[in-house]
Amino acid sequence: MYVSTISPELPAMFDGMKLAAVATVLYIIVRCLNLKSPTAPPDLTYQDTALNRFLLKSCPQLTKEYIPPLLWGKSGHLQTALYGKLGRVSSPHPSGVRKYLPMQDGATATFDLFEPMGDHRTGDDITMVICPGIGNHSEKHYIRTFVDYAQKDGYRCAVLNHLGALPNIELTSPRMFTYGCTWEFASMVGYIKRTYPQTQLIVVGFSLGGNIVCKFLGENTMNQERVLCCVSVCQGYSALRAQETFLQWDQFRRFYNFLMADNMKKIILSHRHSLFAGSSVKKIDADLSRLYTATSLMQIDDNIMRKFHGHSSLKEYYEKESCVHYIHNVKVPLLLVNSADDPLVHDSLLTIPRTLAAKKPNVIFSLTLHGGHLGFFEGAVLFPQPLTWMDKVIVGYANAMCQWEKQKPPCQSAHPSESSCAEKKA
Repeated sequence: MYVSTISPELPAMFDGMKLAAVATVLYIIVRCLNLKSPTAPPDLTYQDTALNRFLLKSCPQLTKEYIPPLLWGKSGHLQTALYGKLGRVSSPHPSGVRKYLPMQDGATATFDLFEPMGDHRTGDDITMVICPGIGNHSEKHYIRTFVDYAQKDGYRCAVLNHLGALPNIELTSPRMFTYGCTWEFASMVGYIKRTYPQTQLIVVGFSLGGNIVCKFLGENTMNQERVLCCVSVCQGYSALRAQETFLQWDQFRRFYNFLMADNMKKIILSHRHSLFAGSSVKKIDADLSRLYTATSLMQIDDNIMRKFHGHSSLKEYYEKESCVHYIHNVKVPLLLVNSADDPLVHDSLLTIPRTLAAKKPNVIFSLTLHGGHLGFFEGAVLFPQPLTWMDKVIVGYANAMCQWEKQKPPCQSAHPSESSCAEKKA
């Protein structure tokens, strides 16, 4: 007769190990997906003015709770990854016309123009001039979704295609887009102002595009003429400060840095014949060798990008191309939006918009608890909605600004003239 030598305590021990393993996995999932994090309205920094009170009352997305999808929406990494891979869910296909603008240095700027699908609620002619994120263009899903939504609300949309970003458009000069070059955006805005002399502008920038539009407005006060307001989403404000954080593994920023550098390599290499035209074979080989071995955006910026505009060093390039040195000159109403769990924008960079909003009455800084980098998906449990909180807040803020301009006397407008204020005082 066979007698088992296995102790009766062993099965119980194995069951305990299984439970411990399951508990560990669940704990990791909860931590990684940030499931215990609460939902909350955006954290707002602003001065208590009549305009800001009106904007916050008229744009409820800024004061109401932002609710991301329950199972994954509280993870900034998953929000960012979904934006990066899919862009948006059920993205529409707005129909536009591509415009080509010759530049003084031989480059050719391109943008896509989308006419409104109906009248604006104020009856006015309003154009959104939009600058996408790094290496992006009008064909990206998140841009298409936003443009379609804005068109349906009565806005004409002009979307800049970053120089070199469109794979089917050849460069016509040895230069491509950089972190803060405003030439192409200025050319597009100039075209819109000439073609539609009655239109007023809403300026919108996403990520790197946020840096460009804020720098454009702050470079020259004339750039703010006919501009009702500006909205910047998920920008980092200072490339010089950001470069240090991009080399850190905190929030996997070093990994994101590598991925973005790899994408920049592909864009540069796709235009290598135009970008390196006129250079000696030896110099081309040296530049390409450094490009192939680069593992960060900083290495590519130092070896390739800064040279397009003749900057003598990486520090000079980052200093002169960051909006942090120009944004204080912006006088029109300015909404700055960031997410606290954005893995690309370090928390230390957010002192810039927070300080600016505390000092300047025309600035509102909105910091959401969740949203990642250009994610801001909304939804109940698993599946996100086609429109994001970001889409709604930009159009909502623009609508509120247009309504304010329409109904308020000239002296109480967003940027009143001295004569109108003098008349009111008299």
